[in-house]
Amino acid sequence: MATRQDERMVEPDMNPQDLWLEEVFTDRRVGTIRRMIPVNGEGTRDAGREILYIGETQVMSQMGALPINFVLEAKSLGEAAKMFGGAAKAAIERTVRELQELRRQQASSIVVPQGGLPPLGPGGGGGKIQMP
Repeated sequence: MATRQDERMVEPDMNPQDLWLEEVFTDRRVGTIRRMIPVNGEGTRDAGREILYIGETQVMSQMGALPINFVLEAKSLGEAAKMFGGAAKAAIERTVRELQELRRQQASSIVVPQGGLPPLGPGGGGGKIQMP
């Protein structure tokens, strides 16, 4: 009998029509650029798909280093390097906004007991704390 967790598992099959050769470039200071070269099943360049450039950096958070990845809309490595700073800044700002929204949602979540809320007591409050 399959459990719910088993139903969500993805088969770890690799798609031979979507293979990429990955090259990593870094300035050893602010991050890396990954050049993703599409290849066919024999490992040779697939000219039917575009080369992709992916920027990667990290920021420190309360939980440690937080990796930030972003696409660089570039046609060459040099162009990707020139775009890196602005794209990294935008990706970091977007990530900070998303984290703030998650915190806001978590802080505003209300937990209601299974049987519902208890009836209000005298004085309008449902709690048992009384102020003198």
